[in-house]
Amino acid sequence: MLSDLEIAQKAKIKHIKEIAEKSGIDEKYLELYGNYKAKVRTDILETLKDKPDGKYIDITAITPTPLGEGKTVTTIGLSQSIGQIGKKVFTCIRQPSLGPVFGIKGGAAGGGYSQVIPMEDFNLHLTGDVHAVGIAHNLLSAFVDNCALKKRELNINPGSITWRRVLDVSDRFLRNIVIGLGGPENGFPRETGFDITVASEVMAILALATDLKDLRKRLSKMIVAETYDGKPITAEDIKGTGAMAVLLKDTINPNLMQTLEYTPVFVHAGPFANIAHGNNSIIADKIALKLADYVVTESGFGADCGMEKFMDIKCRTSGLKPDCVVIVCSIRALKMHSGKFRIVPGKPLDKGLTQENIQAIKEGGVNLEKQIENAKLFGIPVVVAVNKFTTDTEKEIETVKEIALNAGADDVATSQVWENGGKGGIELAEKVVRACDKPKNFKFLYETDWPIKKKIETIATKVYGAGKVQYLPLAELKIKRYTRWGYDKMPICMAKTHLSLSHDPELKGRPQGFTLPIRDIRISAGAGFLYPLCGEMKTMPGLPSEPAGNNMDIDDEGKVVGLF
Repeated sequence: MLSDLEIAQKAKIKHIKEIAEKSGIDEKYLELYGNYKAKVRTDILETLKDKPDGKYIDITAITPTPLGEGKTVTTIGLSQSIGQIGKKVFTCIRQPSLGPVFGIKGGAAGGGYSQVIPMEDFNLHLTGDVHAVGIAHNLLSAFVDNCALKKRELNINPGSITWRRVLDVSDRFLRNIVIGLGGPENGFPRETGFDITVASEVMAILALATDLKDLRKRLSKMIVAETYDGKPITAEDIKGTGAMAVLLKDTINPNLMQTLEYTPVFVHAGPFANIAHGNNSIIADKIALKLADYVVTESGFGADCGMEKFMDIKCRTSGLKPDCVVIVCSIRALKMHSGKFRIVPGKPLDKGLTQENIQAIKEGGVNLEKQIENAKLFGIPVVVAVNKFTTDTEKEIETVKEIALNAGADDVATSQVWENGGKGGIELAEKVVRACDKPKNFKFLYETDWPIKKKIETIATKVYGAGKVQYLPLAELKIKRYTRWGYDKMPICMAKTHLSLSHDPELKGRPQGFTLPIRDIRISAGAGFLYPLCGEMKTMPGLPSEPAGNNMDIDDEGKVVGLF
């Protein structure tokens, strides 16, 4: 079998103008970045405003293994499959962070015969949006420190500055640093640190903004520090909003690419799902829904993470309502959730994961049951996609189907899109199309005017299965502060591990009755949410012992090798 990169590089790729024309995008709305990618200007929405929206499909998953469950592969493959059955389709996904690409994950454009191409462009710089977000964020960091040093009238308390720096590289050595050393000419010493760029509030704002004007408005609301008397200081107070908007003006336009089967793809924004809301941009979805019969988007990690935020944050902001949720699972992950097996990146799989074990699937199936339950909380039809590996047996797959249907899934399909592209997902596509036509009663999990604790506890008990929530002193302090400032009516964006339904990555399956610790609550006033930190959360990843980047290079012909 060829590697993902080899498959992508051998593919015949079409000029992006051809993809745009077939999708109904007039050339006047294109800003070309070479022959194979382009930005689509947001003013196209004005010409499309009277067109009805297509069906809106969110791809999510069970709680994944550290290796993932093939969610992006299924997202791309399902889109190709919907195209195979004669429907007009559009895919909307996030742009990957360079941190995971060069760290533990490698490429993130799908895999096998269900990929976005050019794969190298998708995974690396694309059109520079992530870099623009990083520069805009760090410009504000410089403005904040400069104001603290020179503009005494702002009354900035240096110890209250919360606006850190960002870098799109996984570098644990920069998590906590001291800046301003070297005397008065170089500022004043204070502790700070770096987050990864995709954890920036600016990235979350880009994904949630409805247009350039809204982007600037949201940037102005970002809270960066406090005064000595405890009042919030915003980016607008620092006078940094205008310059940031200038740097970000082109990022508002989504990036157009193509799959291996030439269906169109918007790649736009990339907020993390265990820290931020984990979904691509509202703008991309809105344009795509006017251009296609079916729009397939993807929310990060499991249904307890990205999907809950898709519903409660993204859909609340956009006003859009999904028609179907697809939950991706794999046999090996369900076996892992039995607690009998461990999966460690970089180490060979336990042989037990590749041998038939019906009992382990039944025991680990409780995770699938809970994630189906989570999706059903929002009143949307659910289809389970079993991402088939070559070692999976028919009896194992039938066991998963039985578990899913008994748990309330509307349908179940086997997916072989990694191996066979769109043709490997025909069954899945047909079942998803049918599910989209089913009655639905979309609803949010909570109301934003509820008290902060009630919103947190609703997510913790109903989605995660917690018995109660414990608030550490800092979290209690923040709740009082945000309520006093008038920010208590915002949605909640929980920051927790993606490797468990709980806050503890070692708790697999369906943990119940545990106590969920909230150690801190932070504010993203521009993005429009509060984010509680459940347990120990890191906003800057570290590199593994053998980073994926160690295998990457340029060959004698100038081609990228080793990306994935």
